Amino acid sequence: MRVLVAIDSFKGSLSSYEAGSAVKAGIENFCDEVIVKPVADGGEGSVEALADALDGKFVDVIVQNPLSEKISARYAITGELAILEMASSSGLTLIKKEDRNPMKTSTYGFGEMIAHAINEGARKFIVGIGGSATNDAGTGMLSALGFEFYDEFGNLLEGIGENLIKISQISTKNVLPSLKDCEFLIACDVDNPLFGKNGAAYVYGPQKGADEKMVKELDNGLISFAKVTSNHFLNEFCNLSGAGAAGGLGFGFVSYLNAKLKPGIDIIIEEIGLEDEIKRADLVITGEGKLDFQSSMGKTPTGVAKIAKKYNRPVIALGGCVCKSAKNCNESGIDAFFSILNEPISIEEAMDKKTAIENIKRVSEQVIRLYRL
Repeated sequence: MRVLVAIDSFKGSLSSYEAGSAVKAGIENFCDEVIVKPVADGGEGSVEALADALDGKFVDVIVQNPLSEKISARYAITGELAILEMASSSGLTLIKKEDRNPMKTSTYGFGEMIAHAINEGARKFIVGIGGSATNDAGTGMLSALGFEFYDEFGNLLEGIGENLIKISQISTKNVLPSLKDCEFLIACDVDNPLFGKNGAAYVYGPQKGADEKMVKELDNGLISFAKVTSNHFLNEFCNLSGAGAAGGLGFGFVSYLNAKLKPGIDIIIEEIGLEDEIKRADLVITGEGKLDFQSSMGKTPTGVAKIAKKYNRPVIALGGCVCKSAKNCNESGIDAFFSILNEPISIEEAMDKKTAIENIKRVSEQVIRLYRL
């Protein structure tokens, strides 16, 4: 029997590779072959998963955080492919709650990461953009790549949320020459337009520190910036599904860098060749740290199951925590799911790496024993 293990990370506890290896250790004595493929859905842990799957190397770089403080951020690179998570340089968790202010925060540091990867030889980029602290429509990132934004008086503007309304001119004369050879694939799992009641400012601004007044100002800035961008490039992407992702970063990527937005799990499945592995498997084991209603909405377990069902392969999912709402997973291609816990323990103990590995090994063995009956 050939088993494919494609399990997401158990966030805060195990990486995708570590979780998959634990499953393999629990079942390999009962199988002819066990293949571990690290996977993720484009969010946290995607860089590690893809780096493990594609034999990439990690690169650390000093960049600016959302408030222009120097920090160390990490991305992965393999050949001409770079894998980045915006949150590692411009994420909400990088600044204290009391300092959150999307009028002042910027994606400039993320642009520095991209520029660094380009200098390292990257020309193809897979980018996760979840968890931003910003609402600058990507102007910070674009500034770091050489785009320049000016007000009506010819003053150069910093790429921050409060300056969007001031932008009246765009210059591309100092853009990094290599950008024209770069391809950007953006992992985007939201469908918000750039502005309006369902746009970046109204939906996500409050969690980034915006009060009601700020939200209106930011939304007006996004509307204005979209008009200036449209007039300059003769394109119109403000209503594109996902344009409002990450404070309008989706819009910035598509309008200025000709990027493509795509569900994260679809990108990763394609990049690691998971469908070919599923075709060859007799059983697929997937899962993630918490199985709940979100797991049935395009996250890793059901993304894997969707492909498996094309070939009538059985799918079993494992979770560190299994909520009642996880029952929807059964309707999304997962034949059965199991919690790796079988006794009451604290969250801290459950998330201890050694404990989590032993729990996965134990439950995986029992699952495969039952499956072989």
